[in-house]
Amino acid sequence: MADVAAFALTDAERVRLLHPSVGGVILFRRNYESPQQLAALCQEIHALRSPHLLIGVDHEGGRVQRFREGFTTIPPMRAIGQVWDEHPQRARRLARDAGYIIGAELRAAGVDFSFAPVLDLDYGNSGVIGDRAFHRNPQAVTDLAHTLVLGLHEAGVSAVGKHFPGHGFVAADSHLAIPVDERNLAEIECADLLPFRQMIDMGLAGVMPAHVIYSRVDPNPAGFSHKWLTEILRGQLGFEGVIFSDDLVMEGASAAGDIRQRAVAALQAGCDMVLVCNRPELADELLKRLKWPLAPMSLIRLARMHGRPHPPSRIALHESQRYTDALHHLGGVGQVDAELALADPTNTCGNIG
Repeated sequence: MADVAAFALTDAERVRLLHPSVGGVILFRRNYESPQQLAALCQEIHALRSPHLLIGVDHEGGRVQRFREGFTTIPPMRAIGQVWDEHPQRARRLARDAGYIIGAELRAAGVDFSFAPVLDLDYGNSGVIGDRAFHRNPQAVTDLAHTLVLGLHEAGVSAVGKHFPGHGFVAADSHLAIPVDERNLAEIECADLLPFRQMIDMGLAGVMPAHVIYSRVDPNPAGFSHKWLTEILRGQLGFEGVIFSDDLVMEGASAAGDIRQRAVAALQAGCDMVLVCNRPELADELLKRLKWPLAPMSLIRLARMHGRPHPPSRIALHESQRYTDALHHLGGVGQVDAELALADPTNTCGNIG
């Protein structure tokens, strides 16, 4: 899974995306200027190949929401978790509405899926996770993540739970360091793994492992660990969906070696698709050096990540009762500005970064 630099494809990017080893594109804030531009970019990417390349994005709400102006501002998941403390049923409704709005707006633009929800527990230790997590209580995380995923599915979008088996306990940021979690497997199983276990039983489509070393379980980061991905995730938990690596350019991935060594380690451990972000020269190097025949089962799993065909247009979405009801229910939670979503769909303001 590769990325692109700006609002439209360059000739070099078209060549890269036509390489048979590329299966998807991840979008960032720098790829967004307006809903119309985003839809045109997604259409251009999808038109390159048949079946079309997958398009994914980190669009969780709160701090991690790539598309802003012209999209509904979704609150951080902790804000919904705080509602759960007093009104669990209302919090579940809010989570489902948040998932529906996220999914419906992405799908109307042509995006296939979001790398969400975060299933990490909020221990108060991790700055990089922080308010992205629903709650400290594993049952609250499961309840709210499940209903958010139901909302995504209602909108025709798949979900990717992250960061397996749990990134919330360690303080270090895996973008900048190699975090080490020194708990034993039993401690992780009775806390952090519970949301993943239950969400897998409910049919979670995708999982992204953490670039964290759980030193008392395996010396390798989870994303490069056969024990975590094949023995535990696939074997013990029975996960049958897609395993996406986290970005192989992150510092937390550096323990595995150069870009080819990182990709091979992730694939050997059990990943179906590896991400190389923000370093196009490394993506090109990997495409030249990596020879990895994709297993038929991986192809089947990845095919399930395509968004539902023929989504409603953006204008039709804004006119639907389901959408306006969801905005009404979500309004006032965290930093939501429901009026933003009802802005003129011809708005061309953008947030570049």
